[in-house]
Amino acid sequence: MTAAHKKRRRRVEFLDFMNDIVAAWPDTAIHVVLDNLNTHKPSNDRWLKLHPNVQFHFTPTRASWLNQVEIWFSILQAKSLHGASFTSVKQLREHIDAFIEAYNVDAKPFVWTKSKVHQKRLKARFADQ
Repeated sequence: MTAAHKKRRRRVEFLDFMNDIVAAWPDTAIHVVLDNLNTHKPSNDRWLKLHPNVQFHFTPTRASWLNQVEIWFSILQAKSLHGASFTSVKQLREHIDAFIEAYNVDAKPFVWTKSKVHQKRLKARFADQ
């Protein structure tokens, strides 16, 4: 897990973060799963053309079940932020960064699974309506 703290959520901040990722793992195939935020999806992506080792994968629109990052944020909240108190944004950022560093020691990929859904049969009086 790699994190960055930015005051704004624009394309320039996103690409600054991606440049840090590429610099940290040069000559490595990098696959990035993204939501459909317009910051992530320009119409003509010059940055991607300059970084052929990076591939963006977009979650389907309205497919929140694919947002695995929500699982990680619930772990952050439960194991690190619950009951915590901070006197500054800087202190909060340092706390989150320390958690990420400790978390990465034993981090494992999330594996999404779906339980089989059993369709209930309609009662006879509703079946023909």
